[in-house]
Amino acid sequence: MITVDEHGRPEPPLGAGELEMLLGFLDWQRSTLAWKTRGLGHDELARTIPSSSITLGGILKHLAWVEDHRFSHVLHHRPRARPWAAIDLAADANWEWTSARSDTPEELRSLWSASVVASRDAMVTALGRCGLDQPAARIATGGEAPSLRWILVHMIEEYARHNGHADLLREAIDGLVGE
Repeated sequence: MITVDEHGRPEPPLGAGELEMLLGFLDWQRSTLAWKTRGLGHDELARTIPSSSITLGGILKHLAWVEDHRFSHVLHHRPRARPWAAIDLAADANWEWTSARSDTPEELRSLWSASVVASRDAMVTALGRCGLDQPAARIATGGEAPSLRWILVHMIEEYARHNGHADLLREAIDGLVGE
């Protein structure tokens, strides 16, 4: 049975196999970002704090890109999805961060949510072939492909780091605090 906390986050399982544990923690981190950005409008999603250009909207868009990059482009070596396919990230490596300021909250949430759904589908496809040790289809710089396990752990780390930023930003916006 899945326990959901007061913020709508599914509690990671206390006793489960490795795959269920990793997926549980990734879903917890995804749900934490959803909680930290819930109910905010354009101005709040575009707000920064002193000495940083990071915004909650930028975090949503960046993590939408990371979801697509890791689960679709790296894991399956699929072409980049929209809007990433039309962007020259080599020319503007911070595009997802800076362009988020002109997106509506609905666009940002929709892009992120769609990326999460696509990532979950990509996981199901990958797990239908093999387990966590399977290498990604795309070879990384250096000639080695990351394993599915590495991709999942990296995604948990990526969300945890940016959820820390989201904590600080949300507290500065309206005083909301919490894990």
